[in-house]
Amino acid sequence: MQNIDLFKEQISSSSPKKIVITTHHKPDADALGSSLGLASYLKKKNHSVTVITPSDYPSFLNWMKGNDEVINFEAPGKSEIAKELIREADLIFCLDFSSLKRLIDMGEYVKASKAKLINIDHHQDPDDFADFNYCSTEAAATCELIYDLIYKIGDIELLDQDIAECLYAGIMTDTGGFKHPNTTKNVHLVTAELIALGADNSKIARLIYDTNSLNKLRFLGFALTRRLKILEESHTAYFSISKKDLRKYASQTGDTEGLVNYALSLDGIKIAALFTERKDGVKISFRSAEEVEINKFAASFFNGGGHKNAAGGISELPLDETVERFEHLIKENQHTLYNQLEIINEKN
Repeated sequence: MQNIDLFKEQISSSSPKKIVITTHHKPDADALGSSLGLASYLKKKNHSVTVITPSDYPSFLNWMKGNDEVINFEAPGKSEIAKELIREADLIFCLDFSSLKRLIDMGEYVKASKAKLINIDHHQDPDDFADFNYCSTEAAATCELIYDLIYKIGDIELLDQDIAECLYAGIMTDTGGFKHPNTTKNVHLVTAELIALGADNSKIARLIYDTNSLNKLRFLGFALTRRLKILEESHTAYFSISKKDLRKYASQTGDTEGLVNYALSLDGIKIAALFTERKDGVKISFRSAEEVEINKFAASFFNGGGHKNAAGGISELPLDETVERFEHLIKENQHTLYNQLEIINEKN
């Protein structure tokens, strides 16, 4: 952050402000956990705080403190309320995303706001859109950065069990249940402090990982048996999910979350992908073994990006053409991908 003392002055309890907190489209546990955790903290400092999400999010996150006050920009009758709050805001916190494009339709209103923008994020290559930045690719999760920031400001005593559980959830999920290489010493130190504050780690894991609908489990079985393809020579596996598949199993937001990890869990697989057909294009989730920088592949060919081993992308081509293009690109680039070299240019 350019000046943490200036930032501390901005959120001083002696100067109450109208604050909006927002995060990326289709928020995950880190996005929502950091937003609601920060909101509860700022309310304790006498600010008027509203969390606005660009879309809905998985129902298994509804237990978080403050969930019932979140405004979904896409929900019927909510967009005008959200726009007014954005226009009137003194501060807008942008959490867990590096570009206003991740807000989809909300992005133009945040950009036009006269509020000071504060970006807190752990993704690579952030756009220069904020007045204050607290960003680090070394952090495993935005929730980790929220804790670190509150600690540096000197407000740890304002954290309570509800805030701790929101932050713990985001760190737990963005480290893959503390399995990913981003599980650092600091991650363990921070989560230990959150547990000491009352975060029930067993309860949080159960609520997020073990709260499934029957349709979701049936969809998982279908995907594993009918939609998983393995490219043995390329050490790659992927799922291809159509809109028809999603309708068949009454898929809800969050039902495909984590599916790509099953492909990566296969012995010998270094690259995994999930292609999900949506009304606005094909959404792509990429995962890779530690030595493969899949974010460069996503950025080069699928208008995406993210972390070294976990990235996303989008394709405007039909689902079958997107998958065909992916297979071609993997075969063309596998040597450079597996040797951590710069990805070669796509051939015409």
